[in-house]
Formats: sequence, structure tokens, C-alpha cells
Amino acid sequence: MKRIMSILSFLLGAVIVLGGLGGCRKNSRTVLNGEVAEKPGKIIIYFIPKNLGNPYFDALSSGFYNAIAQLGEDNFQYYYTGPDTAEATSQIPYVEEALRNKADAVFIAANSNDALNGIFDRARQQGTRIYIINQDIPGSESHRNAAILPVNFDTIGNSLMEQFGKLMDYEGKFAILSATDDAPDQNTWISLIRQELAADPQYSRMELVEVAYGDDQYEKSVAETEALLARHSDLKGLIAPTAVGLPAAAALIREKGLSEKIRITGLGLPSEMLEFVLDGTCERFQLWNPPYEGYLGVYLIWAEKRAGFVPVPGAVFTAGRLGEYTILPNGQILTLQTPMVYDLSNIREYAILF
Repeated sequence: MKRIMSILSFLLGAVIVLGGLGGCRKNSRTVLNGEVAEKPGKIIIYFIPKNLGNPYFDALSSGFYNAIAQLGEDNFQYYYTGPDTAEATSQIPYVEEALRNKADAVFIAANSNDALNGIFDRARQQGTRIYIINQDIPGSESHRNAAILPVNFDTIGNSLMEQFGKLMDYEGKFAILSATDDAPDQNTWISLIRQELAADPQYSRMELVEVAYGDDQYEKSVAETEALLARHSDLKGLIAPTAVGLPAAAALIREKGLSEKIRITGLGLPSEMLEFVLDGTCERFQLWNPPYEGYLGVYLIWAEKRAGFVPVPGAVFTAGRLGEYTILPNGQILTLQTPMVYDLSNIREYAILF
């Protein structure tokens, strides 16, 4: 709780800074002080999300801006750019652009576990650090320098099922609305949910009937939810482990007057889910603090470029107001240990932040 409160205090203190920079976050391609790319000592950073137009990654990007503002905008050149669709190879041209611009670091929420390995290897040979952000690339860890995770993903499946089981009274059929069928993070969580279902007797009366994919696009997520409802008239619940899918599904369920019949939870942004928590469509959901990942990332590359920090297992660096972080044996950095639960008790205060 002490760590969560310190995090909240930090975010509240950052609102003014983020607000002043928010106007450029809306652009599909954002450059900070990009007019002096060749200035000696300037740290060039690329953040490549799964796809543009996703409010989750806009929130994550705000953390980059916050840290850059604290460390001095003249020290950085920041690009927030990426594809319109979350396909396995759609990010390759943007990594190639980063290499042409001699980026110091590429932070990327990869759309595939292995489709980018070749371009990652080229980048690292050139001297560009590859940091997977908001996830990892299981099986391909040797192709990146480190991975910044929003939370200990090993806790996600258990945590989602624990909350969801209570909402469903541990009984009934449910479905999952995911992102793309190749999304490493969502696939990891779905696998953990299946393991929980099989291993824990308290879920023995719950049945996962289908996994659908909205490709992290709002309209498609709505359509996939509607198709799930049509195919499973006795559906009692829905888990959407995606910040695009959860509000899309919630909106449709409310529109159809099914809020009392179908219990819904998942992973979402407080600002996107506020109305659905307040009206009872979604009693509770989970997430971490996306801005922290970008904030932590800037301090990581700053430590490398300015202090000679080497991100090897066991090494410790300081991420500004977030405090100290240790590189784990697998090259991962955990922003938080467990996800936070958002409900009526705290949704308003966090919805202001992201």
C-alpha cells in the first residue's frame, strides 16, 4: 500500500507536466525537439506501440514525456510512432526508421514473439538498444536487451480469475475477448487463466466456451462481443484482457440491457472505464500504471548513456521518483509486483490520471 500511495502521489504531481505536453500526444507521429537530431549527447528514443489510436499506449507515452521533462527536454529526441493495425510484422518499418535515425533506444510493444527477431538483431548490431515494453517476447529473449513489464505477469491469470470468480459466484459459462491471436501478453494471460481453471477446484463449475479476437480495434471488439452473445445465449460472463476490448464490450452489454445478466471484467484504463463502473456495468477491473513504464524506460536509457549503467541481471538503477529497480535474471524489470483493482472506491481519482 505504501508503494501504491507513493505512486499515486507521483502521478498527481505529474498532472501539470503531462497536461502541458498532452497536445502533441494526440498526433500519430510525435517528435520532441526533433530539429536538432545531430546534437552531440542527445539521446534519441523511439516508442513503437502495437498500434496507434490506442488510449492505453497514449497513457504509456505520457510517462516518456514526464521523465523527459524532468531530465531536460534538450537532452532528448523522442518519437512516438507506429502502425495503424496490430499485425505481426507491421512494426518492422518503424524499427527500420529508428535505425536510419541512429536511435539510441527502441521501446516496442511487440506484436509477435518472433517476427521481429531479425530487425532486432540488426538494431543491436548497430548499437541501438531494444527494450520490449509492456510485455516480453517469450522464446526470443536473446534478441532484446531487456523487457520492462508493467507488473509480474505470473500474477495476472490468478488475479483476473480471482476477481471474476467472485463476480460470477463461481458458476457459469464465460468467454474471453482478447486482442490479436498473436499478441504475446494476452496469450500469456489466457494460458494462465486456463491453468487456473484446470487446477483450482473452486472454478470447477465455470466453463470457458470461446476466445474471440477484436484485434485491439474498438469496432471489431464490439462486433466480436456481439457475435459471442449470439453464439452463446447462456453466457454469464466475459473477460477482456485488453484496454480496447474491455470498454467496447462494456458499451455493447450496457446498450443491450445485459448488465445484470453478464458479468464483465478485465484490464482497462480508469478513464475509459469510469462510466461503466459508476453505472454498474463493470463492478471492478484491473490494471497497473501505464505511465510508469515509459517513465522508467527513460531513466533506464539515461542511466546507460549518462552513467555507464549496464542492464545485466542483478544490476540496480534509480528511476527518478519511482525509486530503485533491479534487473531480474531473465532480463526483465517489473514496474509493479501485482495489478491494481479499480472499483467504486478508487476509480474517480485514477480516472483523472490515465
